[in-house]
Amino acid sequence: MLSDTLRECGVVGAGGAGFPTHVKAASRVEFVIANGAECEPLIHKDAELMKHFPAEILSGMAAMMKATGAASGKFGIKSKNAEALARLQAAARAEKIEFVMLGDFYPSGDEFELVYSATGRLIPPAGLPLHVGCVVNNVETLYNVHQAARGVPVTGKFVSIAGAVNQPKSFWAPVGTPFRELLALVGGAKVADFGVFVSGLMMGWLTFDLDDVVTKTTGGLIVLPRDHYLISRRDRSQAQMNHIGKSACDQCSYCTEFCPRYLLGYEVMPHKVMRSLGFTLTGSENWNQWAELCCACGLCTLYACPEDLYPKEACDQGKHDRRAAGLKFVQQKPVQVHPMKEYRRVPLSMLRKRLKVEEYEAETPFEQRDYRPAAVRIKLRQHAGAAAKPVVAEGARVNKGQTIGRVGANELGAAIHASIDGVARRITGEFIEITA
Repeated sequence: MLSDTLRECGVVGAGGAGFPTHVKAASRVEFVIANGAECEPLIHKDAELMKHFPAEILSGMAAMMKATGAASGKFGIKSKNAEALARLQAAARAEKIEFVMLGDFYPSGDEFELVYSATGRLIPPAGLPLHVGCVVNNVETLYNVHQAARGVPVTGKFVSIAGAVNQPKSFWAPVGTPFRELLALVGGAKVADFGVFVSGLMMGWLTFDLDDVVTKTTGGLIVLPRDHYLISRRDRSQAQMNHIGKSACDQCSYCTEFCPRYLLGYEVMPHKVMRSLGFTLTGSENWNQWAELCCACGLCTLYACPEDLYPKEACDQGKHDRRAAGLKFVQQKPVQVHPMKEYRRVPLSMLRKRLKVEEYEAETPFEQRDYRPAAVRIKLRQHAGAAAKPVVAEGARVNKGQTIGRVGANELGAAIHASIDGVARRITGEFIEITA
C-alpha cells in the first residue's frame, strides 16, 4: 500500500506542518488538492519546483488520488506563475486534474483558504480538510510521494535562500545541512551583522544560530540586516510584547477585520484576545477563547495593526494557556463567509511594502548541484507526532537513504534516513550526526 511506503520512506508535509503523509494516503476522499500557492513573501521555492519538476509533482498527485479513491484533483497555483503553470499543463495527462487559479494574495496557501477556493466548501471549525472530503498536499510533498513510490526515501530538502544575500537561488540540500553552509552556497550575506528567518517572514521563526540545520520542513532562509525593522520587532520576549500591547492597544479591531479566518466565518477575534493582557477583570479565559481557531498567519501583527502591536503572539499565548487549563472553545455559529472577504484580501506587493522588504524581492532561480556536506545533523523530530528513535549505533557506517530512525508501529510519525554516506559519529536524544 502507498501509505506503508510513505511511512517507511519518511514522507511528511514539506510545506511546513510536517504532518505524516501516510495518514492522508490511507484516507478516503473526493478531492486531492495540490498546494502550489506559496504566499510567504520573498520565498519562491515552490514556483521553482513546479517549473523544473512538473511531471514528478503530477505523478505524486496521481498516486495520492489513486490511494485515496479521489474522483478528481484540484491544483492550486497563482496566475502570476505562468511559466510553472504552462509546464504543469504540458505534463498533465490525467483529465481528472483541474488547475485552480489563485490571486497573488496572502495567505492563499492556508489550507482553509485553498479548500474554499478549490471546492467552495468550508472546513468545520477546528476541523480538517478530510471533514469536507479533501486531502491537501504541498507540491514538494507530492514530489516526495513520487520518489517514495519508486523506493526513494526523503533525504533532501528543496530550499530558497533569499534576502540580503549575494546570489539568491533555490536548490536541493541534504537534510541536516547547517545553515552557514547554505549561505556559503549563495555567496554569503551582503551584510556582516544579520539575522535569518527560517521558512518565512510571516509564519517562520528568527534565528541567529548558523549551526542550526535543514529539516524536512525547512522552506528556505531569508537573511535581513540585524537592524531591520522585522528583526527588531521579532527579537523581543513574550513579556515585552505583552507589555507593549497592554499599554497601547486601543481596540480599533483592524486585526480582526483583516483576519483571514474571521473573513471565512470562523470566530477568531484577535482584538478581543488583546483584552486578556490586562484590560478587564473578567478573566483572560473569557477573552482567550477567541484565539483558539487562529491559524497564526501573522497578518494581524505584521500588517493590520496600526500601532505595531502583537495580536498574533497574544493569540499564540491564549491558545497555549487554554490548552494548559484543559479548556476548549467550540464555535456555535455556522461558518458563513463575511460579505467583505474579497475586498479585504492582502496583495503580496502591499505586504512586502508593509514589511519593508520590497528591495529584497527577487527571483531565486533553481540551480542543479550535487552538494555533499562534510557532516550533517539529522534531527529525530522533523514531523508532527512522536520523535523517531535511532536504529543505528554510534560508530556505524551508513549509506545515503538508509533508515536511521523509526517511530513505533502505533505512533504518529515517519522514518528518517541518512542524507549522506558516512559514519554515525554521535547520537543523542535529539539528533544523529553523520560525518562523511
